Amino acid sequence: MQRRHFLATAATSAAAAVLSAGCDKVPRTLEGGFTGIDMARGHALRDRLATGVLPAPALVRRTQVVIAGGGVAGLAAARSLRLAGVDDFALLELEDEAGGNSRGGQVNGIACPLGAHYLPVPGDDAREVQNLLEELGLRQRVAGRWQYDERHLCHSPQERLFFEGEWQEGLLPVQGVGAATLAQYRRFAERVQALGQAARFTMPMLKSFDPKGSIATVHKALDALTFDEWLARENLDDPHLRWYLDYCCRDDYGAGTARVSAWAGIHYFASRHGFHAPGDAAPEEREGVLTWPEGNGWLTRRLAAPLQDGGQLRTACSVLRIAEGRHGVEVDAYNHATDSVERWQAQRCIVALPVMVAARVVQQPPAFLREAARRLQWAPWLVANIHIDAPLADRPGAAPAWDNVLYGDTNPGGLGYVDAGHQRLDPRAVLAGPTVLSYYQALGDVPQGRAQLANKPWTHWAQAALAALSGPHPDLPRRATRIDITRYGHAMAIPTPGVLGFLSQIGLQRPSSTRNQRSHGERTAWLPTPTTARLAFAHSDWSGYSVFEEAFTRGHGAGLAVAR
Repeated sequence: MQRRHFLATAATSAAAAVLSAGCDKVPRTLEGGFTGIDMARGHALRDRLATGVLPAPALVRRTQVVIAGGGVAGLAAARSLRLAGVDDFALLELEDEAGGNSRGGQVNGIACPLGAHYLPVPGDDAREVQNLLEELGLRQRVAGRWQYDERHLCHSPQERLFFEGEWQEGLLPVQGVGAATLAQYRRFAERVQALGQAARFTMPMLKSFDPKGSIATVHKALDALTFDEWLARENLDDPHLRWYLDYCCRDDYGAGTARVSAWAGIHYFASRHGFHAPGDAAPEEREGVLTWPEGNGWLTRRLAAPLQDGGQLRTACSVLRIAEGRHGVEVDAYNHATDSVERWQAQRCIVALPVMVAARVVQQPPAFLREAARRLQWAPWLVANIHIDAPLADRPGAAPAWDNVLYGDTNPGGLGYVDAGHQRLDPRAVLAGPTVLSYYQALGDVPQGRAQLANKPWTHWAQAALAALSGPHPDLPRRATRIDITRYGHAMAIPTPGVLGFLSQIGLQRPSSTRNQRSHGERTAWLPTPTTARLAFAHSDWSGYSVFEEAFTRGHGAGLAVAR
């Protein structure tokens, strides 16, 4: 509370100082460009695969296991193999750094996220993630209770909303809304609670399946219609509630309530700490969010570090072909550094690639992979990292926060920004100098969003971000010195109606020999990975949406399946 009070006072003083000083009235000539993702490299891979003609390998390498893909799932699989005593493996990653959508970067020397920027404190369903956090020293047992290192928990204030011309605490519109709106907030909270009591909503979602892979009747009914359709049936039509729910869906799933399933809309709340109307008591741990200046890149770099030291991580390698044989697996990969194709021969392969890529590179793909590639849809995504050289003038209301969202953002799919400097331990430093604002834009509902990402120049996205944020921060164009744009053409799978039911059935194809085995003293009904004789598939796509807990758990399970 002292930090919150200090920030509120300092923000007012900083805004007054900026306005009274009469800053330069001419916007700067912005530096910047595209960074983080080599889209041309990915498109070259796509085009080469489309020809059906692949170069002959220049050399052959041998290893016990190949991991194709170095996102969170691939890194988790590598960790799982190492914990099981398997060190003879190679991880092949398309980009120059592992981490997938959870990479971090820098702008003018200031660390910032290039994608995912936080991890909610995991519940007991995500024990694999809990174990990782314990290993990294982020949590420990004190006097019989788990405690998290407060340096890594999001500092207060955590979030605010620019609504009706001023900032309010929290992201649910509350200032000046009427009794009818508050009544709908309470009714939605009651429905989330009732559905959560009728069936388990878990994170990761596969923990809610029964041992045969079946899903609850409640889940099936919600999976059959869009979130919009369910809200209409419930007569939940308040525009403020609808805006908030649409924002939540775009934030986690890349698309809004008109596209995601009602199961996904309810799961967003019921799998964690519910939905709490203003005035309702919320559990204390609901505010627990782990975050870092570089976002979840803090986690992925620590997962990648032992692989770099051990020589198992091979970056700038595009997987071209995965062929499963009777006695092993062949994986052909294009090494961008040597401009040559390398063939890897292994006993097993963990396919930690997005489903659409896996379906192209796996030879004679199994039916469930082909069908998953046909059914799933993916949302494009953009992150604009804006370096500012001094504190911004601020509108009245709540103090500057880590997460800052605009009600009715003028940018299609705009999700607001996080302040990369918010986690500085000295509160004076938060408002005392340069920082990076990471502005997010989900383009899953934007017509031709993927084509726009590929074809429009970086300046288009930079100027759009500046325009959107100039409402609450009119001096932003004068304070911005550089904007780096990170593009994700297929950032995340969208959990549309029917996806949950389809993906749950893939569990029925798992070999019975993987059931009821023990991992680190914990009994699991079945391992969370689709498999064939020599391939194990691991990616958040197999959960139908993309968050750290899903990707990590799937990768961990794939590593266990292969190690056995």
